[in-house]
Order: sequence, then structure tokens, then C-alpha cells
Amino acid sequence: MSVIQIFQAGGPVMWPLVACSFVALAIVLERAINLRRSKILDPTVVERVTGLVEGGRADRAMEICRQHPGIYTNIVLAGLEVAAKGESVAKEAVEDAGRHETTRLTRYLGALGTVVGISPLLGLLGTVTGMIQVFKTIAQAGTGNAGQLSSGISEALITTAAGLTIAIPSLVAHNYFQGKAEAIVTDLERESLRVLRGVYGDVPAAAATADLDAPTRRQAAAAD
Repeated sequence: MSVIQIFQAGGPVMWPLVACSFVALAIVLERAINLRRSKILDPTVVERVTGLVEGGRADRAMEICRQHPGIYTNIVLAGLEVAAKGESVAKEAVEDAGRHETTRLTRYLGALGTVVGISPLLGLLGTVTGMIQVFKTIAQAGTGNAGQLSSGISEALITTAAGLTIAIPSLVAHNYFQGKAEAIVTDLERESLRVLRGVYGDVPAAAATADLDAPTRRQAAAAD
């Protein structure tokens, strides 16, 4: 049987199942592209911002954050903007921004979880409608009409298989992206605390040249 024939044999429940498969595929592709650690925590931006803060150049670090808007830079910027009000205020600002920004890490995962839940149920609905068709055929023509009986049985089996085929990989993808989001949240917390320590902790002597290019850093080192 071709894919079109299978789809037709599955009955009307196949339409919402196909919709679920497209939704799941779109979410998986979107999360695979956007939920990358290197995209959210760009190593170049992270080290540059941290180095500037440790070098006592928080104003320049804020400029970098504004030039590279994103989850990490938005969180750090929230703390740097109120750093003059004290460590507790800055930490609270970072935590508030973190709670707001990190919700973007789990974007669309709720919809993917919904697909996981309803796909088997739609398959079960197709099973029920298929069996209803079988009993309706038996009531009208008895058990001698094998063609109509097989049509109802096919509808029942195909929709069940389709529902499980969609739900199983969707569940794997959901759990994978959920775990990845949690790991990135942990990294964001660590890097944000590094910035706060740079503001209120000891300032490394070499950090003051963090935003200079390589030739300028060599000149500064030679001058020392």
C-alpha cells in the first residue's frame, strides 16, 4: 500500500494525526536550531563581558550586552544596570531577569508535550471508530462481507499505529530538549554569578585590558 492508500484507509482521524506530526516536526526543528548552548551562551561574548566587568569597565560591558541582545546578555545587563545600588539589588535583578528570560528556553515544549499526549488518544479514537464500522457492517451484512470488515479493522489498526508513531519520537524529543534547557539554565546561573563576582569581588590585575585587541594588550604589557 502507498502512503496515500494508508492515509485513506485510516479514515478521518488521520487528518488530526497528520496535523500533530507536522506540529511536532516544526517544534523539533525550531528547538534544534535555537536551543544551542553556543547560540545562547556565545563564548566570545561571555568572556568579553566577564573580562570587562572584572577589569572595572562595567559601562563597556553594558554596551556589549546591548549590542548583542540575547538571554545571557539580557540577564547580565539587568544586573549591571543596578549594580550601583548594591550587590543584593543587583543579584535580585539578575534573578528576576533570569526567571523571565529562561522561559524562552522551553518555548513550544508545552505544545510538543500536548502532541505526545493526544496522538495516542487520537489513535485510540480511530480504533474505536474502526471497530464501530466493523460492528455496523456485521449488523447490516453479517460476517460474510470480508471486504467491509477488513476496511474497519484496517482503520482501527492504522490509526493506532500512526498515533504511536508520532507520540514515541515526540516524547523522546521533548525529554531531550527539556533536559538540555535545564542544563543551559545551570550554565546561565554560573556565568551570571561570575559577572556579579567581577563587580563586587577582587579585580584581577590583567582584566583591565580585556576589551583591547591583541596588539594593544602587548603594548600595555610592555609598558608595565
